[in-house]
Amino acid sequence: MKNITAMRKAIGVFQSYGIPLTGKKKAANFYNDLRMDKIFVAGLIFELEYELKREVEEEKVAHIQTPSELINTLLKAS
Repeated sequence: MKNITAMRKAIGVFQSYGIPLTGKKKAANFYNDLRMDKIFVAGLIFELEYELKREVEEEKVAHIQTPSELINTLLKAS
């Protein structure tokens, strides 16, 4: 049940950034496909960490390229 609530919160944050999590968009690259700047990706990650009360290791943040990778990383973090 915790993961369902976390997913709902995450979807809300992604929607506030204008990123739909349906179809091919969930696997779209932040930088190439969605044309996001690194500062916006960092802001997105910060908001998701704050909303879900979880923290992603700094080493993992540098390797996250897609919304689905980010969600999987956050849901695995405790």
